[in-house]
Amino acid sequence: MSLTPVALDTVPAANTFLGELGLGELDGTDVASYMGRNDNWAGRTSAGVGVFLKHIGGSPQDAEQRIRRSRAFGAAVRAAGHRELTTPELLGYREDDRLLVFALLEGAETGAEMAAADRFDDELAHRAGRITGLLHAAPTEGVDPRPDDQPPALPDPSLNGSLPLAVFTGLTFAEVTFWNLMQNDASLTHALHRLRAREAAAVHRPGHCDLRLDQFLHADGRLHLTDGEEFRLADPARDIGGFAGEWLYQAVIGLTRPGDGDPDGIGDAAGGMLAPEPTHEEILARGTRELDRLRPRIAAFWAGYRSVRPADPADGDLAARATAFAGWHLIDRAMVSASRGSRLPAVVRAAMGIGRNALLRPEQFASVLGLEESA
Repeated sequence: MSLTPVALDTVPAANTFLGELGLGELDGTDVASYMGRNDNWAGRTSAGVGVFLKHIGGSPQDAEQRIRRSRAFGAAVRAAGHRELTTPELLGYREDDRLLVFALLEGAETGAEMAAADRFDDELAHRAGRITGLLHAAPTEGVDPRPDDQPPALPDPSLNGSLPLAVFTGLTFAEVTFWNLMQNDASLTHALHRLRAREAAAVHRPGHCDLRLDQFLHADGRLHLTDGEEFRLADPARDIGGFAGEWLYQAVIGLTRPGDGDPDGIGDAAGGMLAPEPTHEEILARGTRELDRLRPRIAAFWAGYRSVRPADPADGDLAARATAFAGWHLIDRAMVSASRGSRLPAVVRAAMGIGRNALLRPEQFASVLGLEESA
């Protein structure tokens, strides 16, 4: 989804850097911008080169780390040397100015856009699974910069005990509701501790660690994996669970149809006028029907993954851990929704409940998602 871009002249170093790379300059009145946590600009430069320029936000230390991880991701993709595993070429970076410049994929659609239009089919899901498996199998020896193995920040079970004061004082009312549910659930807290322990004990492999549908770009008949800012050595279950969790979330939240402008499908989560909310029973019944319809996407992804990364005893209970991460994905998405609204709709609370069940009983829930190992 194209957005109105932040004025390019707010980052004076951007065009200076493009010029130093020999790429020309962007015209700030003729660029597009895309949803994401970083300001970004896409377009053709004065030299006719298509570029996607990102200005990395956050603290200086965080920005430096994300730039390094983006570079390591590109290096790992190149080291894998497989035509199916591709990512837009990194044309240049400048840590001091927090800039990353990538080759632009003309006419690309995100996987999220295709899913919203019901065009991300089983064949694409299978390809996404193969791409993910190839990334997890990529060599790391000699990759420069070498991927780090710092654990991702979330889930953080300690937050179920108490929130930092600075966080607490800035909560929306919906976030207060969210954390009240989280902090009064001892079983969920235990499940999160268990997941982090199992993740730490797993064999770590090159992992995207932010695998969502919008990280896949479809262009010229090919599927590309993008945005390596969270790339590191990690439990492969995190990526598998992220993809499965996307479809599970769509099954539960899918109240709206393609093109209605509500990508999270939660209606007026910001607290304006809203039609009567469905009952809990109605939400679960619809979610069950939708999961029956969407489960083949997860199963196709898993089959594609296993076609390039067959079951390995070293991976242990990979499917169960992935299921738990799918459950966490629903809770994480609920947390994001809460940060944007004044109340927590019933459908989001239902998503949290389903995510909780997947976290508490991942071994039983894996087959529900289609993450079954072949006999």
